[in-house]
Amino acid sequence: MTVTIVGIGLIGGSLALSLKDKSIATKVIGVDDNTLHKEKALLLGLVDEVMELNDSIKVSDLIVLAVPVNALTKLLPQVLDQVTNQVVIDVGSTKEGILEAVKDHPARKRFVATHPMWGTEYSGPDAAVHGAFVNKATVICNKEESDVAAVQMAEEMYRELGMHLMYMNGHDHDVHVAYISHISHITSFALANTVLEKEREENTIFELASGGFESTVRLAKSNPVTWASVFMQNRENVLDVLNEHISQLRKFKACLEKENYEYLEELMVNANKIKRILK
Repeated sequence: MTVTIVGIGLIGGSLALSLKDKSIATKVIGVDDNTLHKEKALLLGLVDEVMELNDSIKVSDLIVLAVPVNALTKLLPQVLDQVTNQVVIDVGSTKEGILEAVKDHPARKRFVATHPMWGTEYSGPDAAVHGAFVNKATVICNKEESDVAAVQMAEEMYRELGMHLMYMNGHDHDVHVAYISHISHITSFALANTVLEKEREENTIFELASGGFESTVRLAKSNPVTWASVFMQNRENVLDVLNEHISQLRKFKACLEKENYEYLEELMVNANKIKRILK
């Protein structure tokens, strides 16, 4: 089948590579507003051809939207305006706003809302990697609102990529990812700003940074445009999680202020329970 990928960055580019590696797509067309991204995607062999969006839709079986979620709410209805039998999927990190934007669209059933749970702190076509999605999860949201055949195409593609499937509604998805993904990025951005504010010696940061610091602050290298868009779309859930996170930080702060080291240890023992889940 012919697949158009709109947004040839980390996710879109890695998906293009995987579709080609697994021979799922006979042709991959790239669409991107960034001229350098289009040139790089061709040079790296991520896509076979670059085209304008309207032209690519006409010759494609599957259109994958891999753009920031703020752009998705505007782009998706425009794409659905032009589809006939094509299937459209997104790979965005939030879902409720996107689903709301097309709930009454005449071609709504040709759209499948998906979220492959994979990513790195890097961005752009250069960040694309082979085998990115193997043994990862993909969430399919509001499955019942899409055509059975459209859902089957999305399911088959993700299974062939080596992913396992989860199903939930858009609201539940956005709550869960706020806790297991979005708060991690905010924490990392905030920690990086804390260090940059208080530790003025860049050489000291570089020389003394150990594995713990690097792994905690790694996500601060993520694309600000992408993540500002995610936080805006999932604002209420992120605020809820952020309030809880601040509450937990205050407990640690109070323990140190009051020299309550017994409770400090209790907090860390409780946190160790995560070992049972993340082995």
